[in-house]
Amino acid sequence: MATMADVARSAGVSVATVSHVLNDTRPVLPHTRQAVLDAIDRLGYTPNTLARSLVTSRTRSIGLAVSAISNPYFTEILQGVEAGALEHGYSLLIADPHDDPEHERKVVQLLHERRVDGMIVAPSAHPGELVAYLGRHEVPAVFLDRLVDTAADGTPRYDQVCAESAEPTARLVGHLAELGHRRIALVAGLPGYSTTRERIAGYRSGLAASGLPHDERLVVHGDSESSGAERATEELLSLAAPPTALVTANNAMTIGTLRALRARGLSVPGDIALCCFDDFAWADLFSPRLTAIAQPSKEIGAQAVRVLLERLAAPDRPARTMRLPCTFVHRTSCGCPEEPPAQARPEHPELPAKSEQPKKPESSRKEPSRDRRRR
Repeated sequence: MATMADVARSAGVSVATVSHVLNDTRPVLPHTRQAVLDAIDRLGYTPNTLARSLVTSRTRSIGLAVSAISNPYFTEILQGVEAGALEHGYSLLIADPHDDPEHERKVVQLLHERRVDGMIVAPSAHPGELVAYLGRHEVPAVFLDRLVDTAADGTPRYDQVCAESAEPTARLVGHLAELGHRRIALVAGLPGYSTTRERIAGYRSGLAASGLPHDERLVVHGDSESSGAERATEELLSLAAPPTALVTANNAMTIGTLRALRARGLSVPGDIALCCFDDFAWADLFSPRLTAIAQPSKEIGAQAVRVLLERLAAPDRPARTMRLPCTFVHRTSCGCPEEPPAQARPEHPELPAKSEQPKKPESSRKEPSRDRRRR
């Protein structure tokens, strides 16, 4: 097995130079660095990670604490974190806090005891113990997706990376209002999450911008899970004046809402329109296809890694909150007609054969009735 000394001899440099290349402990001239890397590749040298961590006090590992990893949204975030970590030569240790504050603090402590260089955490609804632990032990950390409280002057106490929540939710509400809906309900997430607060704020903003009143009975909490959304949707449908359109605040709750509507024998969008926050792989396969807000989940994960590495390189720089834009994915569950597929360009555009042009489906030529849209 090749040693560091073998690499140094092959590259024509000192062992100290090889160490500096491997550990980034001192600048090395580009051509010298490349000679060392070529020697490492040629000899098949594998650095001793444990020995290197003793020298540098770094393990080149990142702890990731994220609940509901089975949720497609967090699965994609995990992929982004993993790709970002691998790109920069870091390994990943993963723990599931189960959205439980006490368990959250325990898994973060466990990751800390494994000597990770820093942590990326999607905090629970009540992260007080978590924040206290990270602060007491001065653990470099980035909060992901859900934000924690800022300092008294409004500045963030920790680096944070998330998607926009309020404006995209307002856009869904505004779109439904443009279609004529006047009783638009929100199936909101678990109280305590920053995403829940922001999406409720966006919902209210969308109503106000559309000139619609806010009815507290039309905001129910589905607790960010499918079963909770089923109960919440049933509560909405049982109102004396039920909503004609629904906005669900995450993908799991969209599934629960669809179950509740099917149990009632209601069709989407014929009986009730539906828009959802979070796009997911099979949203395009539902009938009707789901109009949704797509979050840049992989980029959120990758960006969190970059921010954490910047924090490790400059521990004293001010904390910051980074918000990434979302995408409005317009489909048909909102009540809009299906857009016909793009026509193939004719071989001779100056002589189009009219008889060969595919006819639009009858449903795509019909406008939804005014009575059904103006509710």
